Amino acid sequence: MQLQGKHILLGLSGGIACYKAAELVRLLIKDGATVQVVMSEAATQFITPVTMQALSNRPVRTSQWDAAEFNNMAHINMSREADAMLIAPASADLIAKLAQGRTDDLLSLTALARPMERCPLLVAPAMNREMWAHPATQRNLRQIAADGAHVLAVGNGDQACGETGDGRMLEAAEIRDELIAFFQPKRLAGKKLLITAGPTFEPIDPVRGLTNLSSGKMGFALARAAAEAGAEVTLVAGPVHLPTPRGVRRIDVQTAQQMFDAVLPRAAQQDVFVATAAVADWRPATLAEHKIKKQPGDAGPPSFALTENPDILAGVAKLGSRPFCVGFAAESQDLARHARQKLERKKVDLIVGNIGAATFGRDDNALLLVDAAGERELPRNDKLTLARELIAEIATRLATP
Repeated sequence: MQLQGKHILLGLSGGIACYKAAELVRLLIKDGATVQVVMSEAATQFITPVTMQALSNRPVRTSQWDAAEFNNMAHINMSREADAMLIAPASADLIAKLAQGRTDDLLSLTALARPMERCPLLVAPAMNREMWAHPATQRNLRQIAADGAHVLAVGNGDQACGETGDGRMLEAAEIRDELIAFFQPKRLAGKKLLITAGPTFEPIDPVRGLTNLSSGKMGFALARAAAEAGAEVTLVAGPVHLPTPRGVRRIDVQTAQQMFDAVLPRAAQQDVFVATAAVADWRPATLAEHKIKKQPGDAGPPSFALTENPDILAGVAKLGSRPFCVGFAAESQDLARHARQKLERKKVDLIVGNIGAATFGRDDNALLLVDAAGERELPRNDKLTLARELIAEIATRLATP
């Protein structure tokens, strides 16, 4: 229920992407929002007001001359009630109207009449790739952004016309996530964060290796929360199958050495380094050229020597111009004691402890924050909620001299 208490004014302009608006309304309401739909006449050619009314449980507004409104001023009433106005899809024609301040229908009239300081405008463009790339469209997008609109990205792929390229409207879940992110406090605006996530994989031979059960979900949640908070985020990810949070730069690695090589050259330029990755402490000293096979008559399993991997967190903490360093401690017992030992041994600013067996692969977690001043628990919650709490904690510490 990440949009609990929010009232969203959802505008639909003409375009085949209107079909996605039905799912968008469903997702917004599922996340706790109330939704008032306003449609242009062109939008009604692609999806019916009846459909949108059934999904939103509110009468859909389509005409500025609708006498059903008590004062005949739907454009005023709707925009005064909303926490945000979201236009999805926003056609090239609608974007041109916004750029020029034209108000020849209820949708464009409402966008112009809204109180800008209380009802921000988010725009999800949707159009053919040539229309998207046209200088006039790009000029209009720059203009509405300069006027205060928050313009969402577009997708790339197959289009209804049969062509392929940029201009597709984002999917409903992506727009929902963009709206949720928009409402998050921008506590880390202007800051740079470097985050590691997931396991590492240390090959023994071409088909086997040493790894662990880390899913990467906590690190990816932190990357999303940091981006929502306005930070420029770089995520160095071990071998996981998770989608990259929007607005986050991702670097994929496999081994601990590769993660070290990706992190160390970038760390000094960061404001914060968060080491959530479960990095293997050891790797095989040599890599077998071919698969190690069991042979008839073998006396026992093969043995191989191990060598220590570089310590990424300690390496960053030793830098002359180091960022604020946050480490994670995934333990199986005595969490507070082991977390404090790690804090002191690696000389970092904050250790976030958790019981690994109780969180690996799960969507929830419970965290223990350990620093020089003491300990504080973050009770069990979903990982994104915990990530937002941790990001708020880091922002507070950065702001404190």
